[in-house]
Amino acid sequence: MLKPTTRRRWLVVLIVLQVLVLAGMALSSEAAGWYGKEIKLKTAPVDPRDLFYGDYVILSYEISRLDRGLWTGSGQPERREIVYVKLRRAAGEEGIYEAVSVSPERPETTGDEAVLKARVGYVAPDTIQLTYGLERYYVPEGTGRELEEQREEMLVTVRIAPWGQARLMSLILP
Repeated sequence: MLKPTTRRRWLVVLIVLQVLVLAGMALSSEAAGWYGKEIKLKTAPVDPRDLFYGDYVILSYEISRLDRGLWTGSGQPERREIVYVKLRRAAGEEGIYEAVSVSPERPETTGDEAVLKARVGYVAPDTIQLTYGLERYYVPEGTGRELEEQREEMLVTVRIAPWGQARLMSLILP
């Protein structure tokens, strides 16, 4: 049996470790906003409200449904598989990025390219549907319905950290 002072020390160590893990998770997300490469993606609103969390917009990205021809893996993409989408600045569009490939391994990039980590939702004969964890954007109370009714193409600003974490920064209305 451990002495009370030893037990207390272990308890303090465990509490400090838990706090450090939580702080690291929060800082990782914040650091993506500070140090990440800024890109813009085309999107459209889908759904406006959650009773518990308030108004938000579900975003459907142009890069959420990709042509199967962009797959560079040796086998077939599988449902729930983690994949990497290589993005490149679109010609003639300032800051807007488009998908150029999808692969099971993280690809190398050049200066005008970025990589987003995604999960395969489903695979059709000619399409791969992906989710990025950037599909939900919270808006001020009462504005979600307005955004849904717009149904126009919008842009979002995303920052992608060098270690791959992405953070949705802002929604740009037309």
